[in-house]
Amino acid sequence: MKQGNSVQFNEITRTFGSVVALRNFSLNIKPGELVTLLGPSGCGKTTALRVLAGIDKFHTGSVSINGENLTSVPAYRRNIGMVFQAYSLFPNMTVAENISYGLRMRGQSSKRRRMKSDETMELVGMSSLASRMPSELSGGQQQRVALARALAIEPRVLLLDEPLSALDAQIRLQLREEIRRLQRALGITTIFVSHDQQEAMSISDRVGVLNHGVLEQIDTPSMLYNNPKSNFVAEFVGLNNRVPGFMTAHRMVQVLGQNLNVSETSPFTQKGEEVCVLLRPETIMLTKEDGQFRIISKSFLGSITRFEIDCGNENLVAVELGSAVAKDFDTGDFVNLFINVDNVMVTKL
Repeated sequence: MKQGNSVQFNEITRTFGSVVALRNFSLNIKPGELVTLLGPSGCGKTTALRVLAGIDKFHTGSVSINGENLTSVPAYRRNIGMVFQAYSLFPNMTVAENISYGLRMRGQSSKRRRMKSDETMELVGMSSLASRMPSELSGGQQQRVALARALAIEPRVLLLDEPLSALDAQIRLQLREEIRRLQRALGITTIFVSHDQQEAMSISDRVGVLNHGVLEQIDTPSMLYNNPKSNFVAEFVGLNNRVPGFMTAHRMVQVLGQNLNVSETSPFTQKGEEVCVLLRPETIMLTKEDGQFRIISKSFLGSITRFEIDCGNENLVAVELGSAVAKDFDTGDFVNLFINVDNVMVTKL
């Protein structure tokens, strides 16, 4: 496996008129790492890729690969591979010709182009379709060709801008796993942009969450999910209930009849203050003993079952249980809720 390249974004600010796309964006990516940038539309994910690729200019800061400042290096000299949501294949070229196009633009010999084209087609499982035209391929096959074209030039870094979002669910899952397999096998440093949280969590070494051009947190998927550093991350990553609570001490909140510690990353709160408590559905357990709250819906989702609980005062709480446990509860049952976590995030009302 080849050693990947490190990537550095240093205090990048990029604006479009009055809109700030990136604000003091800094991120260090280790050689061979796959980092996903996650966030809502317009948060700056794609802008970060375009800045590194040299497609977009920026106002302050610098970008580097292996410590080499690329700020004044034109895009065509950065040797960065990029795959877009739109396949962007040349309709008048075969699969093999599309894949070797970047090598031809770099003046590679026909022998070298043929060798790399054959090699990358085999990597992505497209060898048998080398002579097909793009119009004769499915969406998943076209995206494999786009990926092969980016890999054929042996890029220093691979950039993937929501490459799977136009595909159906099953093909999307297959290609997601294929991209991760190839990335590990080749050892290529990769930045993946997605708005799909499950996709980001499953494919990445680390995930960075952006909000209005600011990198809120960069962490492993498990740390991001279980230890969010801001309310935005806590609310954006995964499903959260927002349940009214009451501060009984500086770092203690009462919610659904329980007293719980408040996370240190929550905003400062005072005793007696009313707050919203963020509770993930899988952290809540159900019991029928002295049930006070009514189950109003039950949805079977395979390995888990999701319940909606009416807790009064228009407060609906989602609870997710393993389906083997969930069979003991049904719509109309009265239950109590037990929150099974050490600490919780709260937000001010």
